[in-house]
Amino acid sequence: MQNQPFSFYNPFLYEIMQPNSFLPPYAYKVQAKESARLFDIISANPEVTTIEVLSDANESIGYVSAEAIVLASTRALRECFAFYSNILQTVDDSLTIVNAEGTVINWNKQAEAMYQIPSEDILHHHITRHFKKDAVMLLKSIHDGSSITRHYNQPRAGTHVLVNTSPVMLNGQIIGGISAEKDISDVVRLHDQLSNTTAHLHDLETELYAEQQEDPFYKIKGRSAAIMQAIQLTRKVARTDATLLITGESGVGKELFAEAVHRASPRASGPFIALNCGAIPAALFESELFGYEKGAFTGAIHEGKKGKMDAAEGGTLFLDEIGELPLDQQVKLLRVLQEKQFYRVGGHKPIATDVRIVAATNRDLETMVEAGQFRQDLFYRLNVVSVPIPPLRERKEDIPELAQLFLKEFAVKYGKPLPELVSKTLILLLDYTWPGNIRQLRNLMERLVILTDQERIEPEHLPEGYQPNHLPFADQTPTARPLAARSEYDELVEALRTTYGNKSAAAQLLGISRVTLYNRMKKYNMEKG
Repeated sequence: MQNQPFSFYNPFLYEIMQPNSFLPPYAYKVQAKESARLFDIISANPEVTTIEVLSDANESIGYVSAEAIVLASTRALRECFAFYSNILQTVDDSLTIVNAEGTVINWNKQAEAMYQIPSEDILHHHITRHFKKDAVMLLKSIHDGSSITRHYNQPRAGTHVLVNTSPVMLNGQIIGGISAEKDISDVVRLHDQLSNTTAHLHDLETELYAEQQEDPFYKIKGRSAAIMQAIQLTRKVARTDATLLITGESGVGKELFAEAVHRASPRASGPFIALNCGAIPAALFESELFGYEKGAFTGAIHEGKKGKMDAAEGGTLFLDEIGELPLDQQVKLLRVLQEKQFYRVGGHKPIATDVRIVAATNRDLETMVEAGQFRQDLFYRLNVVSVPIPPLRERKEDIPELAQLFLKEFAVKYGKPLPELVSKTLILLLDYTWPGNIRQLRNLMERLVILTDQERIEPEHLPEGYQPNHLPFADQTPTARPLAARSEYDELVEALRTTYGNKSAAAQLLGISRVTLYNRMKKYNMEKG
């Protein structure tokens, strides 16, 4: 099918033709079938003034006069302009249109709001009246005919955008250009604030650690075999300078392990800098990690900027969600690991670096390597030592301790009494699968502290997703016989099994004190059970 040059009013010739009896014999004619569309003919014959219309049998059946062409063209132009005007004001992006000389011929309301420049102050003026020449990427498009897609730019101090530009062509000539800019200033500011806050919190924690001389792993709670094995492996690696890859599902506490590695390492007195690879737009990642030189890119109007690699000098750089790192950035990180040096954006001088890299991911990097989504050489460089962090469902015996810690934390935070988790509620928590892991447990405890006014947290206080489809709690255990009808030993074994070995919960379930529980365990030689 022939490409239609016009998407708006474009009539068939038979709709606007006149009988042959009115055809001026001297007029310049172009022949076309009656089923052809007017502006297809005009596009192929720009100087046409009269069109002779032919039937399918190639017989002359009428003509389109110059007047009809003008009227149709006027209508099409009005429709095009109506759509054009509405598009400019409907899109969320800031749109700028300039002619071939760089004079602004359209400036939409989003551009007015972003730059605080009214249309009357910029229309019919050269765009450099309000912007520095090297900060206007649109000028490059109208100069060399190139297009730019999702490029980071800083056209003014404090304004950060992702910009798309393209030239407007007519008959092979550049007659102007269009620029669409998405404002990401809030994203950049929030990221900077988050980075500064994280650094400040780390400094405060470092001071507290220095005063109290606590175990570097004190933040990691739990006594299950699974978590103790992960801690033991991490302690061994922490004393070296080897690159470390921490793996595990979302919410298992990978950043806590990374911080513990730093505090337990010879670099503990240096900075700990965290960078979430999945939270930074790809266009910003390189400048965020390595920094940039003055004039490194169009719009870089400051005196350059140091990156996270500089900030982590002498310490540890934690790259979270490393699996989200774009392929083109992976090779640059690989260079840092191999050569211990990097280049700033726009820089040509290598900068030596003394930084330990700790990476973390909740994705299967080996599968990503096989799929071509992650570089194999970078994977092997990162995976010198891998520490898998177990999900909460594999360390359920830690749930009572963690739940109690979180309840205390939020009771203090919100100035409320510390509620008690009754055994029936605790067993529901132990039976839950916890797809969100420790983060999900912590959020649930916060909700319960906020919404529960009673002294005891009963099963009915849990959200719907945590409730079983039937009531599992009667006066009997899940076994066929009631506890009272079974031996003391059977009761003890069943209670410890049901609570995944948690002795406080088992004692509560049996209705006895912890001292009595320990005495019974000693009686049946179960101290190590």
